[in-house]
Amino acid sequence: MSRFFATGSDSESEESSSADEITPKATGTPFKQALLLSDDEEDTKRVVRSAKDKRFEELTNIIKTIRNAMKIRDMAKCLEEFEQLCRAFLKSKNIVDKEGIPPFYIRLLADLEDYLNQLWEDKEGKKKMNKNNAKALSTLRQKIRKYNRDYENEIASYKENPQESADEEEEREAGDSGSSSDSDDEGKDEGLSAKSFLKKKPEPSSEASKFLKSAKGSGDESSTSDDDEDDEDWGSDTVDSSSESSDDGEEKSTSLAVVFLKKTQEAEKADKKLGKKRKPKKKERLEEEMEEEAGEEAEGGWEKVKGGAPLVKEKPKMFAKGTEINVPVVVKKLNEILQARGKKGTDRAAQIELLHALAAISNENNLGQGVLVKIKFNIIASLYDYNPNLAAFMKPDMWKKCLDCIEELQTILFEHNNIFIGENIAEDSESLANTDQPFRVRGCILTLVERMDEEFTKIMQNTDPHSQEYVDNLKDEGRVCAIIDRLLNYLENKGSTEEICRIYLRRIMHTYYKFDYKAHRRSLGLQVESKSEHDQEESEGEDSAVIMDRFCKFIYAKDRTDRIRTCAILCHIYHHALHSRWYQARDLMLMSHLQDNIQHADPPVQILYNRTMVQLGICAFRQGMIKDAHNALLDIQSSGRAKELLGQGLLMRNMQERNAEQEKIEKRRQVPFHMHINLELLECVYLVSAMLLEIPYMAAHEFDARRRMISKQFHHQLRVGERQPLLGPPESMREHVVAASKAMKMGDWRTCHSFIINEKMNMKVWDLFPETQRVQEMLVRKIQEESLRTYLFTYSSVYDSISMETLSEMFQLEIPTVHSIISKMIINEELMASLDQPTQTVVMHRTEPTSLQNMALQLAEKLGSLVENNERVFDLKQGVYGGYFNRDQKGGYQQKQSYQRGTLKHIKAKQTWVDNSFSPFAHRSEIWLPAEQGRVPTRWLQESEPK
Repeated sequence: MSRFFATGSDSESEESSSADEITPKATGTPFKQALLLSDDEEDTKRVVRSAKDKRFEELTNIIKTIRNAMKIRDMAKCLEEFEQLCRAFLKSKNIVDKEGIPPFYIRLLADLEDYLNQLWEDKEGKKKMNKNNAKALSTLRQKIRKYNRDYENEIASYKENPQESADEEEEREAGDSGSSSDSDDEGKDEGLSAKSFLKKKPEPSSEASKFLKSAKGSGDESSTSDDDEDDEDWGSDTVDSSSESSDDGEEKSTSLAVVFLKKTQEAEKADKKLGKKRKPKKKERLEEEMEEEAGEEAEGGWEKVKGGAPLVKEKPKMFAKGTEINVPVVVKKLNEILQARGKKGTDRAAQIELLHALAAISNENNLGQGVLVKIKFNIIASLYDYNPNLAAFMKPDMWKKCLDCIEELQTILFEHNNIFIGENIAEDSESLANTDQPFRVRGCILTLVERMDEEFTKIMQNTDPHSQEYVDNLKDEGRVCAIIDRLLNYLENKGSTEEICRIYLRRIMHTYYKFDYKAHRRSLGLQVESKSEHDQEESEGEDSAVIMDRFCKFIYAKDRTDRIRTCAILCHIYHHALHSRWYQARDLMLMSHLQDNIQHADPPVQILYNRTMVQLGICAFRQGMIKDAHNALLDIQSSGRAKELLGQGLLMRNMQERNAEQEKIEKRRQVPFHMHINLELLECVYLVSAMLLEIPYMAAHEFDARRRMISKQFHHQLRVGERQPLLGPPESMREHVVAASKAMKMGDWRTCHSFIINEKMNMKVWDLFPETQRVQEMLVRKIQEESLRTYLFTYSSVYDSISMETLSEMFQLEIPTVHSIISKMIINEELMASLDQPTQTVVMHRTEPTSLQNMALQLAEKLGSLVENNERVFDLKQGVYGGYFNRDQKGGYQQKQSYQRGTLKHIKAKQTWVDNSFSPFAHRSEIWLPAEQGRVPTRWLQESEPK
């Protein structure tokens, strides 16, 4: 409502009028009208808010709250208000269907989605969030992505031209304000319109409004005024304006109509155009300045400089003019340069340039190779010190310089045998100038090469593995290995045993994880024509197995440090396992006893041990040793942290478990991508091994209450598969293994084979093995054999006898193989049957208990445990102190066979099964019992045992 209709006299001050504006009086109070209006006009001036205005006002209020929460990154508040906004928008559905989706709503959805994506990509910011905000961010991001699917077209049109969307919104609101009387004034007072959330454009004030101040009075100060004096001296002008308004009543009545007249739409559009025209002036001004600067630069006149005194850095002169350059002078200059090393404000790049310049001066003046070697040592050390942070890796140009310097240093050392280097040479005893005696230089090239190798690893760790840059960096490994080989040859002649072991280990670390395809082809008798001389040299060189064997055996014999020997043994085992030499790898692992004390090793060695065990398990799988493969992979896979244990990535954890410093340390331990073991292949090998062991075991112990699990992870995957409401064709590797397990459980080996070996599984897993065909044949054979065992366990109660020829045809196995499998089952007392050799049939003995008998066995076990507990309580009451642990010494029930747990179960079982009406054992003098704690599948008890 306009303040014109507020109560009070004309002589009241502006404070009272503004108070009236905030708290309007009741409609029934008498008031003095400044201008007499008719009843019809009075009715038209009332504000009647439509349902649209109410609903849109509610939406804009919520949007304002969301934007405030976005500014302070309060994700929990954003999530709460977004849910409330969705509910409010649902209430406004009828109005939205008529009027269309409001633009400010679409704008918020687009801005909110962009804002959340930006926050999600900011990993450092996410780590600093508290738990509630991080959880709310994840939830809200999922909700907004799902919610925005219904408004994809609107959001896309807004993003194409957000400025036009804002203009359309303003025009729409202007039209709405014209339809509802005085709704603009309400919006200005309350600040709840959608226009307030758009970028406000400065509206130029008209010339006539400047002269309306004296005519408006105290009741109309809400209209726009551009008077600067009124803005500055608002405290003193209020009294004057009120007195003027009381005196000049006639003038107010004449000009009041002008104040309340609304601007036409054409005037508003003209103002908007003016506002738009005024905005580009800044851009034009900047463009003109840029053109002027470009013109001045072209003329070669003025140059633009930054504020402050210009810093002119002149390169320090190496030597004064006329100085005689000799070895002592150069060494003195070298020490001057090195004194600035590590100090604050030292330009490291300039220091490297000075050292290069000093090396050039030394060459020009023929000061000898001793000085040059000393300068080269310091250049390489300065290149390593260029990045003071340990986590930072070398830039490509510095890396190339480093490799070049090391190669030049090695060339000098190989060409001049009279240069001796070592860490034990003191600086005072260095011999750099005397050519008659051998040069003696302080320094260790082995340390430099080891640091170079570490820098190469850091470069590979910090490069995106899926980019071309990674491939380009990986090409440098050839140069790194060549440098290591040259140093190896140098140290074999002049190095100590300890240094030779260290350089051998470096060479081993670059060899152990690579599969030797040329040696593999030679072992298969395949001759491949090499296209280049380089390939011919490689094919004629030593096999990697011979190199590994020579290096590792030297370390086993000569090394005095446990760490180098441990790493060499693990790399040797890994290389054997990679090339399918299962028995050598297994024997070396068992002889080394590394599994006993590996927990005391440092984390990089533990990561190497985990990688070796995984490779050993995969090798056992390729050789058909399913149980050994499962045992080797069990610890890694059951932890659920295979990625982290193998050093192939970090799992998301809370900041409480791992702070930022620990995370940086763990990232430095990661293995480069080209050395990774395929985690999907690893999991597939483990699950298939577990399937081949677990499914026959489950079939054999279907009614055993004390059945144990061989693989918890495999059972978890089976439970996940059973929970699915709709079973479709398998897609992922895990679903294929679960489907194959269900088929094997029914004895259907063909379906199981089709799920394990198909195009999708070949592409994901089996084609990654070097001998794919042999592995697939082994898998088919194992599936056939284990399906036969499962079939006999599951359906033996149905058969009286079954022909081995029939089993051979069903499972496509040779009759001797079927005979062998069934014989093993009978010998191990897994299958209660006998073989009839003349007819080649398997005769079943009907020893499997019924469900009622299984329940009776479980009852006997529970009664036995009850009596056992009762005896313990009785012993305690009788004064046999010391409890359960001292019974062996005091002649308790553990020493007497009649009090053993199994004996009591035997007695109860005999009492339960003595009735001939349901017992299948009435014609025998034996009783079937389930497995005891010794994990024996079945057990027979003779009547002669004590009762």
